[in-house]
Amino acid sequence: MKFIVSRNELYKNLSAVSGVLSTNNTMPILDNFLFTISGNKLTVTASDLDCTMCAEIELSNVDGEGSIAVPSKNLLDTLKLIPEIPIVFSTIEDGDKVTLRYTAAEGKYDDHCYHGDEYPSVKPLEDFQTFEIEAAILHKAITKTLFATGNDELRPNMMGVLCELNTDDITFVATDAHKLVRYRSNTVKTPEATQFILPKKPLQQLKNIIGGSNEKVTVDYLPDGSRIRFVYNNIVLYSSLKEGVYPNYKNVIPTNNDKTFVVSRDSFLQCIRRVGIYSNQSTYQIRVSLNDEITTIAAEDIDYSKKAEETIVGIYTGDPMDIGFNAKFLREILENIEANEIQIDLSVPNRAALIYPVDQQDTDAENLLMLIMPVMLNS
Repeated sequence: MKFIVSRNELYKNLSAVSGVLSTNNTMPILDNFLFTISGNKLTVTASDLDCTMCAEIELSNVDGEGSIAVPSKNLLDTLKLIPEIPIVFSTIEDGDKVTLRYTAAEGKYDDHCYHGDEYPSVKPLEDFQTFEIEAAILHKAITKTLFATGNDELRPNMMGVLCELNTDDITFVATDAHKLVRYRSNTVKTPEATQFILPKKPLQQLKNIIGGSNEKVTVDYLPDGSRIRFVYNNIVLYSSLKEGVYPNYKNVIPTNNDKTFVVSRDSFLQCIRRVGIYSNQSTYQIRVSLNDEITTIAAEDIDYSKKAEETIVGIYTGDPMDIGFNAKFLREILENIEANEIQIDLSVPNRAALIYPVDQQDTDAENLLMLIMPVMLNS
């Protein structure tokens, strides 16, 4: 088997799929890329069994067909240091060696390879449901929710992003029990309502490859909620879905909030960043004192005799109230809202606060809601 491929094209696609590779594979063969030649097309595959990513590359000079598994680290490290020039790959028949050349006079590299039939195959999807979503919408949904997913292995369902499909919109939800994000778009509608939990790893890979695109992503999923496939340009990503039921997030979102605080997002964020430096570095607790005249944000670490206090201009409506937040969580939320002004809805110091763009309407094409749980203030 022999073929010629552009160094840049190969390196770009290998870099795209390499994100699914794991450093602790149970099968050594998964430390390799699978190269499959069929006709004038090269398909490169990377997998960790739960998540598999493939990229298809058009070739103009091919001799023979078949598949081999090539060591991923050596290949990526080599291509990274080779200039843009056609690369010649070749294997001897029934051999266990792959040769990479970039002109006979300049470079020749031999490496061990494996027969492609040793590489785990991807089970095709059958009887699947499908929908399309704009890459920009999907990228925004992933960006807005991924940071809020949990890391507690005792609650594995919260280590992913919930995707809800219905006849009116698509909703993405993530929570770690301290903060919650709900992103909704009415650009996707499906005939039947369904939901599934997307693992973090494939979402991170999608985020890396679809950013800045105006194209469509085709999403195919099995109705039993076991597997999903994303198709974008020449890249296909297969993934297992998380089993189980996602927590009922709707019950966590408070209603009848009688207090509101409207403030510049950037001013509030910078204030939280500065004051948070002086908070206890195990609790990150800050105090937000709200009244109709001025709002004060303060932090104190008694163990190290340090404290900070700032005032900020905003519009507060409601009775005066002191409420505590984790500065780290609040900063993450503010960093993931794109708005000049934000509104914070509150009720009492021990109930969650809602944060969202101030000019957002329920009828907008997209809707973003973030929630943060308060922390108990030191007396």
